Amino acid sequence: MNRDVVTQIEGVFSIILFVIGLAASALALGAELLGLDLTPGFGMVQMLQLLVGLTCLTVAGFLRIHTLRPRDAPRSLQADIGIRLGATGLVFAYTAGWADLIGIGTHVQPAFARPFVGPLQLGGFLLGVFIITVGLILYLTSRGAREISFFEALFLKGTKE
Repeated sequence: MNRDVVTQIEGVFSIILFVIGLAASALALGAELLGLDLTPGFGMVQMLQLLVGLTCLTVAGFLRIHTLRPRDAPRSLQADIGIRLGATGLVFAYTAGWADLIGIGTHVQPAFARPFVGPLQLGGFLLGVFIITVGLILYLTSRGAREISFFEALFLKGTKE
């Protein structure tokens, strides 16, 4: 298959994933306003939908950045760290989001009738999103067609040794 065709397919797929992720996240966050909430408060079904939306948005972001990079660009350590940080952020967000269900949260059975998304879980989820964002930024600013990466240029002030 031609490289241009593969790049176009990746680009279209990243846009589709972005739209799906945005819709899933918006529905999860706005379920109460739309009258779609099954339980009072932010339930586990909404959390699952939000996490699936976040996963789609993360994969779409990395895939879109990948399509913008030249095919012959060497992979750098910075890009690899960015990808791993994105995956770590997803794991962190999933762990924080499902903390009560897996028994490590503050509102576990039998003291509470149902799982509750509290401030600690929300903070953990937002920390996961922050880690994903840092990973995306590292991947975006890593070596593309340039000889040195963005951060190397910052530290070396544009001079090549």
